[in-house]
Amino acid sequence: MPAPISNITPISMPDLVAPARSTDQSGEFQKLLMGSIDKLESLNNNASDAVQKFLTGENEELHTAVLATQKASLAFELGLQVRNKVVDAYQEVMKMQI
Repeated sequence: MPAPISNITPISMPDLVAPARSTDQSGEFQKLLMGSIDKLESLNNNASDAVQKFLTGENEELHTAVLATQKASLAFELGLQVRNKVVDAYQEVMKMQI
């Protein structure tokens, strides 16, 4: 008898660019940047762990490993595009004459 098919759960995109709210404004950008980098590293580590578990046969299914790697890849692409936009904005501000 085949196994029952379970419902598909929606995948939520990680909140990589949500600002960290604080009362101190001095290090808010640094906290935002470090938090985003930590989330990207966490997703990458989760993907690596899922692939490793699949390859060693530790009850990890193929679709779980593929979803984890795609999630990490999309998050990295999002982070890269945000970085490119920030660099472009910085370059435009530096071109302005005072």
